[in-house]
Amino acid sequence: MARLRDLYKNEVAPALMKKFEYKSVMQIPKFDKIVINVGAGDAKDNSKVIDTIIDEISLIAGQKAVPTFAKKSVANFKLREGMKIGVKVTLRGERMYEFMDRLFNFALPRVRDFKGINPNAFDGRGNYSLGLKEQLIFPEIEYDKVDKIRGMDIVFVTTANTDEEAKALLEAMGAPFAK
Repeated sequence: MARLRDLYKNEVAPALMKKFEYKSVMQIPKFDKIVINVGAGDAKDNSKVIDTIIDEISLIAGQKAVPTFAKKSVANFKLREGMKIGVKVTLRGERMYEFMDRLFNFALPRVRDFKGINPNAFDGRGNYSLGLKEQLIFPEIEYDKVDKIRGMDIVFVTTANTDEEAKALLEAMGAPFAK
């Protein structure tokens, strides 16, 4: 599954170097990491929910996910400091490229009425955020075993300095942006 990594090295990096007229190869933007995050508000009532989400996200990412904990107590939400309220996983290196390949080529095309991902979801520093409404679009998840449909946030962290550079990098890697 080293297809995307080789694509980056052999085609994307030289094309970006020519397009943005970089003086050094170290200026070429590259992917630093991908962070997948799932928030579970109903986990405060049922502690088994987090274990289920960890299993699902670990299947999707190909790497063990870890729980996230509340930093502050919020009385209105019946939330105490230190309670498990979500799950996250950080992908780097080969697993990052493998996940990106599966996301762009298998999962996103399975979304109903898919017209492309939002081209305006950059943060101003070259990072891209993508929200998914359900985990069922990933082929690893079995529909019958899902207890509740959950969304997730996926953040692509790059070394790009501007949104324009990051968008060019993602487009070259096959991100299906809406026209």
